[in-house]
Amino acid sequence: MTALASRGQLRASFIRWALFTVPACVLLGFLVGRLVPSGPDNPWFAALEKPAIFPDPMWFGIVWTALYILMGLALALVCAAWGARGRTAAIVAFVVQFALNLSWTPVFFGMHEMRIALTILGTLTVLVLITTVLFWRVRKLAGLLLLPYLAWVCFAGVLNYEFLRLNPGADGAEENNAVQRIEM
Repeated sequence: MTALASRGQLRASFIRWALFTVPACVLLGFLVGRLVPSGPDNPWFAALEKPAIFPDPMWFGIVWTALYILMGLALALVCAAWGARGRTAAIVAFVVQFALNLSWTPVFFGMHEMRIALTILGTLTVLVLITTVLFWRVRKLAGLLLLPYLAWVCFAGVLNYEFLRLNPGADGAEENNAVQRIEM
C-alpha cells in the first residue's frame, strides 16, 4: 500500500469534518443575524431609501444559508486534507475572513455605520479572494465552492455603497423611537 489513507478513510474524514463545519457556519451566521435585528425588522433600515438593485428581503436568508453551507463544505474539504501543503494557512485565512464576515451585520444594522460596513466589505472581498486561492491550492473543489460567496460579497459591497449614496444622513445615525406629543 503506497497511500497514507484509503479513499474510504478520506471520505469518512470529510464527512466527520462536514458534520461539524457546516452546522457551525450556519449556526454562527444565524446567531449574528439574530443578535441585531436586521432587514425589514430593523426600523432604521426600514426607513432607508432602497437602491434599485435591492433584492426582495426574503432572498437574503435563503442566499446566506446556501453560502454558509458551501463555506462549511469547503472548509471541511480543507480540514480533511491532512498533510496538504498550505492547509493551516488556508484554515487560518478562513477563520479571519469568517470573523470579519460576522462583524458586518452588527456594524451595519446595529451601529448604523454604513461607511465602516463598506470598509469591512472591501477588506472582506480581499480576504475571501485570498482564502479562495489558498483553498484552491489545497483542494480545487474547496476553492470552487467559495466562488459564489466571493460573488455575493462583491454584490453586497455594491449594495452597501448604494445605501450609503442614497442615505448619506443615515450613516452613523442614532435610532430614535421617541414619540412626539403635540398638545393643542
